[in-house]
Amino acid sequence: MLQCIFLLSDSGEVMLEKQLTGHRVDRSICGWFWDQSISQVIASPTHYLFQVFREGITFLACTQVEMPPLMAIEFLCRVADVLNDYLGGLNEDLIKDNFIIVYELLDEMIDNGFPLTTELNILQEMIAPPNIVSKVLSVVTGTSSNVSDTLPGATSSCVPWRTADTKYAQNEVYVDLVEEMDATINRDGALMKCEVYGEVQVNSHITGLPDLTLSFTNPSILDQVRFHPCVRFRPWESHQILSFVPPDGQFKLMSYRVRKLKSTPIYVKPQLTSDGGTCRLNVMVGSRNDHGKTIDSVTVQFQLPSCILSADLTSNHGTVNILADKTCTWNIGRIPKDKAPSMSGTMVLETGLERLHVFPTFRVGFKMMGVALSGLQIDKLDLKTVPYRFYKGFRAVTRAGEFEVRS
Repeated sequence: MLQCIFLLSDSGEVMLEKQLTGHRVDRSICGWFWDQSISQVIASPTHYLFQVFREGITFLACTQVEMPPLMAIEFLCRVADVLNDYLGGLNEDLIKDNFIIVYELLDEMIDNGFPLTTELNILQEMIAPPNIVSKVLSVVTGTSSNVSDTLPGATSSCVPWRTADTKYAQNEVYVDLVEEMDATINRDGALMKCEVYGEVQVNSHITGLPDLTLSFTNPSILDQVRFHPCVRFRPWESHQILSFVPPDGQFKLMSYRVRKLKSTPIYVKPQLTSDGGTCRLNVMVGSRNDHGKTIDSVTVQFQLPSCILSADLTSNHGTVNILADKTCTWNIGRIPKDKAPSMSGTMVLETGLERLHVFPTFRVGFKMMGVALSGLQIDKLDLKTVPYRFYKGFRAVTRAGEFEVRS
């Protein structure tokens, strides 16, 4: 049972405090937390503390009684996800501008310290997301509540995440495989780590109470799978089949990791030489084209060492920008087929330095449509219990996550 939730900014300011039970938790616990913030679960002399960090915001929950730590962490993750969808992002200004909606959401998501309603689609029926019209009406009428006067239809449904009487003229389900590739390449060009974090995102618009099954051709490659509450665990445990009654609209069905991949779709080859107080830099980027798909939105970003006084960098494709904080960004876009993009130039070192001793790490970004680099493939999606036909579509996209090349 949770007793209090705090939302903290990077500076340590308490932006929001929500007491959940009759026992009041003093704000002084936040000061103790900043001194001891070393893990997601911390035991203070008087409380157990649970934290989740998202986009510069720390979600902190407190309790005096023993409880499953994963339940508290999962609930804080749900709160962060819901606020991100409601507010269109997560930052200090958005929280302060919409604190009434944040309080209303917490009132519905947790009751007397126990998680209650955490499904986004149901919450959107209960509390209207913020928009310009609602803000104008609140100013004109003087009312600031966004809570609906009627209960959502899901309260009368046999599944809490779906409305009972959903009806559509056209029934359709879209399944997206959205993946992020994390890779680390050392200064010799050897691949030290390569893995994919992926999500199966579903957008469902089906009449009634559908029962879906989704299967993969190679589910054995999946690791660290996490499921939406609608997924029945036993079919997955026995046959690696996802059996579920979907929420209405868009939702994340599952997440997963695929480890120990052997290659990346893009290569970045940096070369640094320094002598006589100057440094020569050359970076070449290219596509391995193993999947036959176009690589878009390619960027290479790195931080110039503090000993660099000035830099003159140019490229044969794309644009190079150097900001005041010495962050250099090379925007390549789509890799051309007729030539390999390259960036080169010179950098001047501080007076007294002959050679460069601190070497930058290059962070790479890219996007590939139509392919899941993990190798995961959807086998089939079937609809049971409903006699009518439905349209189904599948897509895949892979982006760069923590993709680093060391020099």
